[in-house]
Amino acid sequence: MKITTGTMPFKGFKTYYRIVGEKTGNAPLLLIHGGPGSTHNYFEVLDTIAETSHRQVISYDQIGCGESYVEGHKELWTLETWIDELKALRKFLHLDRIHLLGQSWGGMLIIAYIADCHPEGVESIILSSTLPSSKLWSHEQKRLISFMPADEQRAIETAARTGNFDAPEYIKANDDYTRLHAGEVTESSPECIRRKKRFGTESYIEAWGPNEYTPTGTLKDFDYTDKLGNISVRTLIISGTNDECTPLIAKTMFDRIPNSEWELLDGARHMTFIDQTEKYRKMISNWLSKSQK
Repeated sequence: MKITTGTMPFKGFKTYYRIVGEKTGNAPLLLIHGGPGSTHNYFEVLDTIAETSHRQVISYDQIGCGESYVEGHKELWTLETWIDELKALRKFLHLDRIHLLGQSWGGMLIIAYIADCHPEGVESIILSSTLPSSKLWSHEQKRLISFMPADEQRAIETAARTGNFDAPEYIKANDDYTRLHAGEVTESSPECIRRKKRFGTESYIEAWGPNEYTPTGTLKDFDYTDKLGNISVRTLIISGTNDECTPLIAKTMFDRIPNSEWELLDGARHMTFIDQTEKYRKMISNWLSKSQK
């Protein structure tokens, strides 16, 4: 498959993008990674969708991470920055017609983009293991933590109370939480997962917080629950039974987005496309074929 990479000027910095496949008559699929501060890397397991759906599959490193790394600019880490970047990338790459897939924070970005900006040319959206409300997310993560061993619950509570997230007991508990509900990197993980990446620690902490379950940053009041009903574009919601995006969070979106479908993957964690790669690829290709032009 042909792979093209490049950068787009943005706010005096650069945004890295990666395009898989050749242009066809079908609208490209644009993948928006999580974090904030993660990278496009894990999406490389979806490269084959370019062939199976006969369209380009495009990903990018959002400003603040990976090949678009920036630090020392705390004023950047807001929802508005990343929405502006998405708008700029669509314009720069001439993405007049597009399907959008956002995982975790990437899905939050899509929800805000559709609800607030009412963009033209978006043929469908895929909300993968994401959330409409930081408050609901925090509530559900704390519920998941309540099923962990008592000593790990205490370590997490102590870190939240004291602000000390360096204690060995907390680090172990958080690692266990991540393994249970987010995912893990092992020797058998795909190369794109094992590959060293430049995580945007500053953008994550400033925009979200110290961990997955403590939103304290600029996104702490993110709540689009009451705006979900205004999303009219075809929507696929994907989550896993062991996901940080719990069935309650996914159902909150499914119940409120009028033209939506929901796929719940048994046994999958937050990176559903890593835990059940083949099933995920097929699901996305089938979804895209429904509106293929």
